[in-house]
Amino acid sequence: MPEQMSLLSVSAWRVRLVLWLGAIIIGVVAAFFAWSGDWVEIARNHLFQQYPWLPWIVTPLGIMIAVWITRHWAPGARGSGIPQAIAALQNSDERYRLKLLSFRIAFWKLVLTLLGLFSGASIGREGPTVHIGASVMFRLGRFARFPHHLLERGLILAGGAAGISAAFNTPLAGIMFAIEEMARSFEERSSGAVLTAVLLAGVIAVALLGNYTYFGNTDVSIGSATAWLAVPLCGIAGGLLGGLFSITLIQGSRRLVPIIKRAPMRLAFLAGLLLAAMGIWTEGASFGSGYHHAKDILTGASDSGLEFSVAKIFATWVSYFTGIPGGIFAPSLAAGAGLGSELAPLVPATPVAAMVILGMVAYFTGVVQTPITAAMIVMEMTANPSMVLPILGTAFIALGTSKLLCRNTVYWSLAEDLLEKQEARRDKGNGPPSPDEGTERPPRGS
Repeated sequence: MPEQMSLLSVSAWRVRLVLWLGAIIIGVVAAFFAWSGDWVEIARNHLFQQYPWLPWIVTPLGIMIAVWITRHWAPGARGSGIPQAIAALQNSDERYRLKLLSFRIAFWKLVLTLLGLFSGASIGREGPTVHIGASVMFRLGRFARFPHHLLERGLILAGGAAGISAAFNTPLAGIMFAIEEMARSFEERSSGAVLTAVLLAGVIAVALLGNYTYFGNTDVSIGSATAWLAVPLCGIAGGLLGGLFSITLIQGSRRLVPIIKRAPMRLAFLAGLLLAAMGIWTEGASFGSGYHHAKDILTGASDSGLEFSVAKIFATWVSYFTGIPGGIFAPSLAAGAGLGSELAPLVPATPVAAMVILGMVAYFTGVVQTPITAAMIVMEMTANPSMVLPILGTAFIALGTSKLLCRNTVYWSLAEDLLEKQEARRDKGNGPPSPDEGTERPPRGS
């Protein structure tokens, strides 16, 4: 009888409808984000190829505009947004959560990420999609009388997981990311909300964009014992390089605060010039998310290797410190593809495409230190089940190697910085941080 009452309860159906509506909105926004992101990158490449001198103007100017808008109109939108979502999960202060997750932040997150991509910043849209998803679901939850456990954590987890699922078209990776990175725990009571949001958001994104895989379908495999040498080679190299990137990102964000506080626009201008120079040097390869270049490396259409990886890693590092919205997921996959291509001659028994796949999962794991999520993302993006064991082995070797350089994950380190600032403000008796608190800090995360 109680179960029947629950099925007919108006309040229960209000909860369901709001949850479904949120997942559908996330799917639509993620699809639009993917389409518009591809469009602005195509437009940028066309303009920069037609006018080779244009990056010297567009990139610094675009970065400066994005920095100014972020600092003055949308400080909560900077960085990838994943640290903000984690901080909201870890802090139960309702007012503090409202400063981190809002429709306004979601809007500017999308707009400013697109501006950064058009300008030539080395950023991705997946981290921002997580932030957008968490913001949409959390805000919509205020319109329904959700159970306490969903209001406390479930909606934020569901929105973030749905964002990953729709952004990558990787539903399994979305679920795993919610467990492995955002929450580091998974409550059974919240599992239904997470699974529902992931499913609906993924279905909507596929309906709008088609059932695609970002890197196409690959049928390479690793057979001989000699070919398996690629697993420890890529795992160690990618883990070391990814761990080095993460630790410099974390430490740099803390030590560059005084410089950013004194001259944020000068830093943005200088960063824009550096990004323009690297883009011209790599013939445009270091601009943007790097998806198309990574796909070219995987399919053999490009022979870029270490030069591209170094440029992409440095461009991502520079883009991060400007303070503009944008993630590190896509640039990390692109840099890993270049690394795998460069290592391929060392293991001639392994197909080059297989080395590129292992390079992607190794470097990505080294940066974010979530091996299962990284493995699932790469497996779902390449649609190659025959590489499951090599990918998993590479991911866990990369994790152990990365931990030698960076003990804590980059997202959680940056989230802890946010929480420490909030605690410091509370100790001073100022309450939760205002929306513009932390504008003197560099961006948070991916």
